[in-house]
Amino acid sequence: MTRLHLLALPVATALLLSACSGGAEGEHAATAENRSSSAGLPRGRVEQGEALAHTKGEATGQSCIDCHGPDGNQPLDATYPKLGGQYADYLAHALQAYRAGERSNALMANQATGLNDQEIADLAAYFGSRPSQIVTLEATHSQR
Repeated sequence: MTRLHLLALPVATALLLSACSGGAEGEHAATAENRSSSAGLPRGRVEQGEALAHTKGEATGQSCIDCHGPDGNQPLDATYPKLGGQYADYLAHALQAYRAGERSNALMANQATGLNDQEIADLAAYFGSRPSQIVTLEATHSQR
């Protein structure tokens, strides 16, 4: 092999890896140091998420708290999920799916459509940091 061939391999590998990483696209692109573990979003900020959870959405005139209750643990309707203490990544993925139209619920789709990546990360961090009142089936059966 010539020296040129030996140099070409690492350069081609570096170019391939950088192309696969996607690079920073848009102002909300998450860097490796500032990304949540699986949703690919910026790191969530609890305080900003709390403020956002109390903000009325333009599409519905409702806030997260209006429907899911304080700390996300007292839903307005029994069919609405408790959000407090839920895994932040799960909440982030759910909001991303509502925003993309991959998860069906007219109210949540309208609420999530206007959220950017940072706002989704912030809401997920806030509700994930709240006390949990989520009950597993195992806990429900052991109480009987």
